[in-house]
Amino acid sequence: MALNPPKIKASISANERLQNLKNTFETKYGECPLFYACAPGRVNLIGEHIDYCGYSVLPMAIEQNILAAVSVNNSGKIQLANANPKYSDFSVSCSEDIAIDRDNPRWHYYFLCGVKGIQEKFGIPHLSGMSCVVDGTIPPSSGLSSSSALVCCAGLVTMEANQKSLSKVALAEICARCERYIGTEGGGMDQSISFLAERGTAKLIDFQPLRATDVKLPDGAVFVISNCCVEMNKAASSHFNIRVVECRIATKMLAHARGLTSSRLVKLAQVQTELRASLEEMLQLVEEVLHPEPYSREEICKVLGITSEQFSTELLSTNTQHVKHFKLHQRAKHVYGEAARVLQFKHVCDSEPVGSIQLLGDLMNQSHASCRHLYECSCPELDQLVEICLKSGAVGSRLTGAGWGGCAVSMVPSKNVESFIQALREAYYLPDSRRAAMEKQSLFVSKPGGGAAILLEE
Repeated sequence: MALNPPKIKASISANERLQNLKNTFETKYGECPLFYACAPGRVNLIGEHIDYCGYSVLPMAIEQNILAAVSVNNSGKIQLANANPKYSDFSVSCSEDIAIDRDNPRWHYYFLCGVKGIQEKFGIPHLSGMSCVVDGTIPPSSGLSSSSALVCCAGLVTMEANQKSLSKVALAEICARCERYIGTEGGGMDQSISFLAERGTAKLIDFQPLRATDVKLPDGAVFVISNCCVEMNKAASSHFNIRVVECRIATKMLAHARGLTSSRLVKLAQVQTELRASLEEMLQLVEEVLHPEPYSREEICKVLGITSEQFSTELLSTNTQHVKHFKLHQRAKHVYGEAARVLQFKHVCDSEPVGSIQLLGDLMNQSHASCRHLYECSCPELDQLVEICLKSGAVGSRLTGAGWGGCAVSMVPSKNVESFIQALREAYYLPDSRRAAMEKQSLFVSKPGGGAAILLEE
């Protein structure tokens, strides 16, 4: 795999979307783009909510992406426009500190996260002036990583416009960190697959150090993505960060119970590493140490020997200060169980045993049940959608992405895919006028796509 994002010569006139974007850019700014950049969305096949706990995940890039047309100038400004008129234009001076309003997560702030990440990496006091038009085909707030793809595209654009060079791994790490400016404490999966993806293969993404390993998906089945049509914006709600906090507290409680110095341990994977334990042993430890009833702040402080003020400043994030009770047993049990399922999924893909498609489907079904009952990150519409997917011929179906809305991913035998899509249309989309109107962009087969790239006009 090439170390740096590729620079690809593209025929603009042969690609309707690129040509439309070029026309929009020229109408807006009265000049031609210097270059284009794209960053794909992703579907996570298995491994939900465990990247920020230090565990491997198994996503693939999708064809849908964020595409930007860019010119570089001496205007002293970064001018942003969106091909979709529902998103308003934005302009910021290159000489002022880039401010990101995490209480108001609008589209341009995600772009500015990527800009700020590159600026800080290289210590650039005055960024090059840029004019950009952004076009996205990833459904927003759908669990397919539209926001992270926008951050990654912006990071790539800013690097290229300022004539810097970074590897895919470095870009992924920078973009994972800088997305936190918007308030989301993610783990890095979305940015990693956006840069490290390769056409035709899923990837096992490992962290610390960040690396990606090809995972050949079995012949005879395809992955179908279906949107439940409930939107969920991670940065605009506290659901996501509450789960991050609960896992952080569970880490401290498990470490304390086994006499480890918990101050430097913040991820559940670190406890396993310190104890040199298997995932099965970690699941046993969860049963022994953590009770299923929710923990109060007072109980946690008493066990860890910390003050209420330390609890708020060291364990909680800005948008979780209001939370009073924490389900530590359920969250830790999901994480260790899901981490094991990722490794089993990869093993089945590698070894191709008889009945591998059914084995993978079973793991996906177990993952959804865990997300629904232990991590509580599903919603009634997603559960209904997953149930219909299974009745319609999927061997496995599960929520993908953060949850609380967004998409399900289903593994469907290739020979049944047309009847599956038709059955799903009739049972989930057509009976509801709002869903029916969204169906075209909400239901599609996905093949593993390529990663982020710079496009240059031929």
